[in-house]
Amino acid sequence: MTDKTENAYKTIGEVAEILELKSKKEGVFSTHTIRFWETQFKQIKPKLLNSNRRYYDQKTIDILKKIKFLLKDQGMTINGVKKILNNPNKNHTLNLDEISNNSIKAQDFKNKVFKISKIIKNLKNYK
Repeated sequence: MTDKTENAYKTIGEVAEILELKSKKEGVFSTHTIRFWETQFKQIKPKLLNSNRRYYDQKTIDILKKIKFLLKDQGMTINGVKKILNNPNKNHTLNLDEISNNSIKAQDFKNKVFKISKIIKNLKNYK
């Protein structure tokens, strides 16, 4: 028996929270990024119900997670992400789930490099 909440449609606000799309100024979950991505990626197809409120299924949420990962964590351009999403069967296409699970976020990488450089600097001063 499957959990009903797993397959339930989510509102745009719930999806923004799942994706952790926070406004830098206000610190609240922001939905404008998702609306913009809808205009850029044909794969994002929310259901419009109850006076045009957006509802997203799990498949669409997974696509949004991949888009966010490629744009925000990997630093790709919108056109680069479009190429990957539009050509899912090409041999050069990345296995996005595998990459997202094994990659280091950019900020984590910067922190690691900073710590390493600090250690090297301390070693040079130790002599």
